[in-house]
Amino acid sequence: MIAAAAAAAAAAAEALAPRRDTTQEFCAGGGRPKRPAGAGPQNSCAVSGVVVERSAGSVDRMPPRRIETGDGRAALAAVAAGDAPRPATATAVRYLLQLLVEKAPGNSVEMRVPPFGAVQVIEGPRHTRGTPPNVVETDAATWIAVATGQEKWTDAVTAGRIVASGVRADLSALLPLRP
Repeated sequence: MIAAAAAAAAAAAEALAPRRDTTQEFCAGGGRPKRPAGAGPQNSCAVSGVVVERSAGSVDRMPPRRIETGDGRAALAAVAAGDAPRPATATAVRYLLQLLVEKAPGNSVEMRVPPFGAVQVIEGPRHTRGTPPNVVETDAATWIAVATGQEKWTDAVTAGRIVASGVRADLSALLPLRP
């Protein structure tokens, strides 16, 4: 009985194990691990400590963690109550950025809310290097206020709390978001 359970567990682990014949290993922070590919579970990435497997030609980037609706709404409620801890503010900002990406997918405008996040939105020409031609940047408090409808886009731009450059950088038609 125990042998059968062990065999089943080994088969399940093998089925879930990544296939190494078509992938290369890279450290998440850049560069290659100091061990041969497929040499075992030990970790040898000095900078990031995370090994990322990718197929040839793919981008060396970890996928963003999706924020669940309940977690995002709880973070927004904590921010609205005042004196939210930094992690709650970060979650609220990233949740609203996630909603913006869902509402207007694309790569022509970069929306930045330092230090918490940046996303590319709105269909149109894609930029690949350097500073994009259409950039919107603001602080966390302003982004949360504008994205939730507590403040109008035009008022924040006029007051200088939002810096928007480029012909596609006006996000007023997309706001407020409905968390």
